[in-house]
Amino acid sequence: MMTWYTSRPCVHTQKSHINFCVVDSAWESSEAFVLDNSSRVSAWVKNDHLGFEILYVYKGVVRKYRPDFLIRLDDGNHLILETKGRDTEKDKTKRRFLDEWVRGVNEHGGFGVWAWAVSTDPGDVLDILQSQAG
Repeated sequence: MMTWYTSRPCVHTQKSHINFCVVDSAWESSEAFVLDNSSRVSAWVKNDHLGFEILYVYKGVVRKYRPDFLIRLDDGNHLILETKGRDTEKDKTKRRFLDEWVRGVNEHGGFGVWAWAVSTDPGDVLDILQSQAG
């Protein structure tokens, strides 16, 4: 991955192939800490400068959605995690396209098993990880 520079806060990681996570909020920093310390998580990354995007159409315009975190769980399955405090019509549209992407990838069968979830509260990440148990 290419080097890039930021003035935003960064937290050190242990379970990510990228040694620092650039955080956009205290909430994301808290979630990064949980992901790095959860036994349910074998690897994770903040989806920043990775090129992982879901195309979606909103009000007739094709846009790019970049979910916040990509997680490999201890059972080998993958979880796409979005951090979202308030929900808008645009967010609901993004999730419809994300759901379609996940269903398509899972139906293909060649890229492992994927799921997605939305964190709506800084304290819900552990519950989300436990709910993904296969």
